Amino acid sequence: MASSVQMQVLGMTCSSCKTRLEKVLQRLEGISSAQVNLASEIATLESAEPLSAAALTTAVQAVRDAGFDVLINQQAFGISGMSCTSCVRRVEKLLQGVAGVLKATVNFAAETVSLEYLGELDIAKLSSLIADAGYSLTQPVPEPTSAIGAELSQSSAQVNLGVTNILKFFESPRWPVVGSMLLSLPLLLPMLGMLFGHDWMLPAFYQWLLATPVQFYFGAKFYKAAWGALKALVGNMDLLVALGTSAAYGLSLYSWLWSGQHHPHLYFESSSLVIALVLFGKYLELQAKHKTTDALKALAALRPNLARVKRAEQWQQESVDLLAKGDIVQILPGERIPVDGVVLAGQSNVDESLISGESLPVLKTEGSNTIGGAINLDGVLEVSATALGAESAIAKIMRQVEHSQNEKPPIQALADRISSIFVPVVLLVALVTLLSWGLAFGAWSDAIINAVSVLVIACPCALGLATPAAIMAGTGTAAKLGILVKDVSALERAQSISMVVFDKTGTLTEGQPTLRYYGAVDTHNDGRNADAVDVLSIAASLLQHSEHPLAKAILSYAKAQARSSLPVASFTVVAGRGVRGDCNNQHYLLGSGLWMQELGLSLPPLAEPTAGASISWLATMPGVLTSVESTTDARLLGYFICHDAIKPTAQMAVRSLQQMNIKVVMLTGDNYASASEVAEKLGLDDYKAELLPQAKTAAIKQFQAAGHQVAMVGDGINDAPALAQANLGIAIGTGTDVAMQAAAFCIMRGDPNTVPVAIQLASAIYSKIKQNLFWAFIFNAIGIPAAAFGMLSPVVAGGAMAFSSVFVISNALLLQKFKPVATPS
Repeated sequence: MASSVQMQVLGMTCSSCKTRLEKVLQRLEGISSAQVNLASEIATLESAEPLSAAALTTAVQAVRDAGFDVLINQQAFGISGMSCTSCVRRVEKLLQGVAGVLKATVNFAAETVSLEYLGELDIAKLSSLIADAGYSLTQPVPEPTSAIGAELSQSSAQVNLGVTNILKFFESPRWPVVGSMLLSLPLLLPMLGMLFGHDWMLPAFYQWLLATPVQFYFGAKFYKAAWGALKALVGNMDLLVALGTSAAYGLSLYSWLWSGQHHPHLYFESSSLVIALVLFGKYLELQAKHKTTDALKALAALRPNLARVKRAEQWQQESVDLLAKGDIVQILPGERIPVDGVVLAGQSNVDESLISGESLPVLKTEGSNTIGGAINLDGVLEVSATALGAESAIAKIMRQVEHSQNEKPPIQALADRISSIFVPVVLLVALVTLLSWGLAFGAWSDAIINAVSVLVIACPCALGLATPAAIMAGTGTAAKLGILVKDVSALERAQSISMVVFDKTGTLTEGQPTLRYYGAVDTHNDGRNADAVDVLSIAASLLQHSEHPLAKAILSYAKAQARSSLPVASFTVVAGRGVRGDCNNQHYLLGSGLWMQELGLSLPPLAEPTAGASISWLATMPGVLTSVESTTDARLLGYFICHDAIKPTAQMAVRSLQQMNIKVVMLTGDNYASASEVAEKLGLDDYKAELLPQAKTAAIKQFQAAGHQVAMVGDGINDAPALAQANLGIAIGTGTDVAMQAAAFCIMRGDPNTVPVAIQLASAIYSKIKQNLFWAFIFNAIGIPAAAFGMLSPVVAGGAMAFSSVFVISNALLLQKFKPVATPS
C-alpha cells in the first residue's frame, strides 16, 4: 500500500540544497521518491509500503548528515486500560507503526504515552487504533497544584517570564539580523563621513573587533552549511557567501598585519555588511514564505478544539481529537461546527463561505450534511459525526493544497537543470575574474574584491524560489476562492484553453429537477388501457435506490402523493440509458427516449409542454429479467416530464469565457429539446445531446482533433471519462467522488461562474512563475558580469543578492490580491 510522510527540513538556503537533499533521500532504502519544496521547507517521502519508525529515523539522520536539520514534534497523551508491562510493549509497537511516528514511550505508572513524530499527527486515527486494541487515549491531565504552590509558581513565573522572553529573542531569527547590523553599521562611518567631508575611519583594530563576531558568530551558519555542501561535493549559496566574505575578511587581515602599508585599504565593512545583508534578506524571505501558507493556516484555524458531546445523556466538553464516528455533538448559535456529520435534530442557517466560497448561508435541517469549521448562525443543531481527523473535508482540502504546493510544474525542470550547474559556473567565473584582474593589471586586491562581488551577487535562491513561491501563493488563493488545484502541471495547460465543454445537469442547471407532468400512454397494441397500470408507483418502485437527479424528482413527487413503493428484484442500472427491474412478476424499464427507440418503440407526441424538459419513458416486457431474450415484446406504459432550472450564474460564466475568446460548448445525455432550450438561453457556441458517456469522450477527441485545447466541466460519474480525456478536467463541487478524482481542478461549490475565475487564476499563477524565473535570470545575467568587470562593490552585490530573493517572493505574494476580471454587462 503506497504511503507518504512529510518532514519539515530546517537549514535549506537555495535550490542547490533542495536538489542535494532530494538525491540523499532518494538513495535510502524503501523510499521510492522524494520531493523537496524550498518555499515551504517540506520534504515529502513516497514509499510502496508505510515507512517504519526505524526507516524514518534513518531518513532523519541522513538529512542531518547532509548538513540540515529536521523538526521533530512531541506530544503526550493519557492512556488507560493497561494492566501489565506487556501492554506497554504492545501499545508502543502499535503506535510506532503509525505513519510519521518516530518513537512512542509509555509510562506505565503515570498511564501516559509520549510521541515523537514528523509532520501532522492524525489524533482521531490514533484514538481509534488504541480503542481497537482495547485501550483508551485521553488528553493528559496536569497535576493539581496547592494554594501555596500556586502562589510560589506565580511569583517565579513572573521572574522566569522576563528571562524566557530574553532567551526567546536570542533564539529567534531576528537576533542574527539585529546583532550583525549593530556591529556592521559603525563600519559604514567612513562612507557617511565622506558625504560631509570628514574622515571617520575607525582604527584597524576596532574594525577587526567589530567584523570578527559578524564573520564567525553570526556567519557561522554559512560555514556550517558550506562544509556540508563540500562534503557532498556540491555547491550552494552558503558556499558562495562563505568563500566571498572569507576572502574579503582574509584580505583585510593580511593588509592590516602583513602588508607593511602605513594606511592599508581594509574591506572589513564589505565582509560584515554582506553577511548582515544576506541575513536580513533571509529574514525577510522567511517572513514572506510564511505568508504563502496563510490560506492553509486559515483553513487549519477553522476547526474548533473542543466539542459539546453527548455522554450518558449529558452534554460535556471534550477535545475534538478524541471524538469517534457516531458521537453526537451539539452546536449553539455562533459556534463553529466541530465535525463533518449529519444533522439529527434542529434547524439553522450555516455559513460555509470559508470552506466552499459560497457567500450565502445554507439552511441545514434534519438529514443535512455539515462541514467541520462552518459557522452555525441562528439555531441549535445536533449532529452525528461521520468524518474525523484526516477524513474530514478540511483535512482533505488542506492535504490537496499541500500536495499541489509540493508538486513541480514542467517549467520547474528548466530551473532545476540550471540550478544544478549554477554554483560551479559561478565559482569558475569568480576564478576567471580573479586571475584576469590579477594577471592582466597586477591589481590583486581589486581582483579579490571583484571575485568576492561575483560570489556574493550570484543568487541560486531566487531561481529555486521562483516557481514554488508562486505555486504556494496561487494555490492558497485558489483555496480561498473555492478552487482546489489537484494537478500543478494543469496550470500550464490552462494557458492555451480555447474551448470549455460543460455538462448540463448539475453543472449549468441546478441538477435538482422537479416532476412537472406524468401520464400513461393512451393504448397498447394488445388493446389494454394504460390507465389500469399505476405508472407513478411502478416508476417510484424502480427508482427507490437510485441517486440520479431525475429519479429523486419522481420519488419526491410520488412521496408527496403518498404512493407506496413495491418490492423490486433484479434491479440493474443501464449506463447512460436508465434502469430496469422486476416488479409483480413483470419486467419494467425506465429511461431515455433514445433507449426506448433502441428497443424498437415508437414514441408518441405528448400534449404537455416539453421544451427544455427531460422526458423519461416507462416500458414493460412480459416475464421477468431472466426470461427476457429479445426486446420485440417491449411495450410503452407511460412518461415523466421533469424540468431543471438553469443556474443563476450560468449565463455570466458563459459570457465571461466568451469574453476570453474561449468557445463554450455543452455535451449532455439529455434530450435535444431540453439541450436546445438551455443552449439558446445561455448563448452557447455549440451543443450535442443524447450522448452516452463514451460519446462524450468521442466528442472531446473530435474537438481536440480540430485543434482545440479543451477544458471539460462536469459533476457526474458519466463525466469522468470525458474529464480524463480533456486537456483540462474541472469537477464542479456538487459532483461525485469519481468526477473529482478524474479532474485536475475541483470547484468546491456548484457555481459555474467559478470556471472562468479558475482559468484566469491559473493564467495568473503561471504568469507569476514566468515573471519570477525571468527576474531571477536577469538578476544573475546582469549582476554577475557587472561584478566581474568591477562595477559593483561587495556590499552592493550582497544587497542585490538579498533583494532578488525577497523580490521574487514578494512578486508571488501579489497573487493573494488576485481579483477576477469582471464581465461587462
